[in-house]
Amino acid sequence: MRALRNIAIIAALAFVVAAVPGGGNLATGILAALTITFLAMIATAVYFAWRQNQFAYMALTDRQRATLLAALGAIALMVAGADELLETGIGAVAWIAVLGLSIFAIVRVVVESRSY
Repeated sequence: MRALRNIAIIAALAFVVAAVPGGGNLATGILAALTITFLAMIATAVYFAWRQNQFAYMALTDRQRATLLAALGAIALMVAGADELLETGIGAVAWIAVLGLSIFAIVRVVVESRSY
């Protein structure tokens, strides 16, 4: 019964998008609202992770802090520019390379900080 209800909800939403004038605009608005909510949830998770690990961050050396922040900044830029970078082959390779190097840098900082 629950599955039938969920299918009916999806069918009603699909009808709104397909048949109602301006339904495509409604779907775009709903998608934008969901995207903003998702990004706000990510920001909240990052904030709480920062609050829990603030002492560990302060215990890092200046070089480790700079590496960590540069890697996180590069990841943020890659997420922001993903649409444009992934349209071309060289852009996709650069996107993957920057993400890979950033993740490697973060892992290296974590491993170095725990070795003391």
